[in-house]
Amino acid sequence: MIKPSTYLVETNLGYNIGATVFYPLSSNGKSLVISSATGVLQRYYSKLAAHFSTIGYTVYTFDYSGIGASNLTPLKRNNVDLKSWGENDQASMIAFAKTRQPSHKIILMTHSIGGQILPFNKNLDQVDLIITVASQSGYWKHWKGFERLKMQIFWNVFIPALTPIFGYFPAKTMGLFENLPKQMTYQWRRWAQHENYMLSEFDSDSLAFSKYDNPMLVLSFPRDEYAPKTAVDWLALQFSNAPIDRSHIIPKDLAIPNVGHFGFFRETFKESLWKMTEEWIENNL
Repeated sequence: MIKPSTYLVETNLGYNIGATVFYPLSSNGKSLVISSATGVLQRYYSKLAAHFSTIGYTVYTFDYSGIGASNLTPLKRNNVDLKSWGENDQASMIAFAKTRQPSHKIILMTHSIGGQILPFNKNLDQVDLIITVASQSGYWKHWKGFERLKMQIFWNVFIPALTPIFGYFPAKTMGLFENLPKQMTYQWRRWAQHENYMLSEFDSDSLAFSKYDNPMLVLSFPRDEYAPKTAVDWLALQFSNAPIDRSHIIPKDLAIPNVGHFGFFRETFKESLWKMTEEWIENNL
């Protein structure tokens, strides 16, 4: 593997986003773009990115506006919303990957919120395969018991109480994840109040759900406090014209440890989940 290179990628909204490209020694003609979870720095995905690079993929990771290498202005002045993370940031990375390697097949892997912003991505027609890892609806009723209570407190106490005080959502102060832009956080909360999530605010005809018709691999895992199975199912069902391989993976069936919400990207799963994903890509391109 060649040493990863960092870039500032220009976007249509006029700001740059920080990206890292993992180049292979010998290309297999495929590019993998990884779209992060909420407030998770792109470096979290570096082990998986490096691995896929060693087997021939050109791999792209990036931070959304306001996060990590894309936090280029004071967060209090960042007015980017959640829709823009898909329409501008994720879409810009697809365009960047396609521009650098025009002949490559493009695989887009999303983690958590990375899948929620897919319908706003105007460049999904350039994507050959999508893999979603614990990507879900954030509607609070998908959770049960104590987890539902925690979600209600998060949406209805923490966000509305703390965001106006700080001028952004201080997630890092709370030991959760990176701090978030205020408009992104407010929009995220609005969606979470409704059964139809982002469709409560946007007409489905204006989104890319039904326009994407290439294969998708949709993964979820038991004991995932951030992405219960029903929440993952809801998001997958919105892609009405895509051939979907839906896999709710039971760790004991594969003789692997618990995966949860973040485990898929750990090197522990190189010979199990990562290999399974590699095989799915090869079988569908």
